[in-house]
Amino acid sequence: MAETKEKAPKGGGKPQKAEGKGKDKGGAAGATDPAPKAVEGTPRLKTYYDKVIRPNLAKEFGLSNTHQVPRILKVVLNVGMGEAARTPKMLDAVVDELGVITGQKATIRRSKKAIANFNLRAGLPVGATVTLRNARMYEFLDRFINIAVPRIRDFRGLPNKSFDGRGNYTLGIKEQMIFPEIDFDKVEKIHGMDITIVTNAGRDDLAMSLLREFGWPFRGETPLRVA
Repeated sequence: MAETKEKAPKGGGKPQKAEGKGKDKGGAAGATDPAPKAVEGTPRLKTYYDKVIRPNLAKEFGLSNTHQVPRILKVVLNVGMGEAARTPKMLDAVVDELGVITGQKATIRRSKKAIANFNLRAGLPVGATVTLRNARMYEFLDRFINIAVPRIRDFRGLPNKSFDGRGNYTLGIKEQMIFPEIDFDKVEKIHGMDITIVTNAGRDDLAMSLLREFGWPFRGETPLRVA
């Protein structure tokens, strides 16, 4: 009887293997899930926008209708890699880094037409992009403003003339190392990225005031503190 009890755990090893597979599947669908699910709770900046920023902007610009108050629609991160056609592994590393930074799987961008001077054919991968909306957008902005931006080398403020005339703001980042989610030991190449903030303001002054209320550190200004 004693031998039977000792052999029973050996014969019951199959359930343990099945449990291990379940963990692998769960890990693969982690922060870079291509179809991200809704997060629990409300992001801090979203609550701050509804309670503080929206009333402040309505009072500052005399907007009687709350729907006239501008808001951020989406944030787009774009990385261009001209050498991605020759070194596909480098683009895979960029896609993984964007997934770690944003928590959302990046999309590979391909060339639309051939350019002989650059040895580029149509359909070749040339970069990666991520579009953030709703909760993930507010969470990224919170981390970018309060954690990533202060890590920029020789930081003197973000440019205040990077609006496109319709209330959208674009800035360039020289190094992805400013994001604390990036592991220095795993970085294959230092690269920059463009970050575009799309709003429904329609005017640059409205959009600038909107970003300023979020604590955006414009050059030559003292950023507002978000409680």
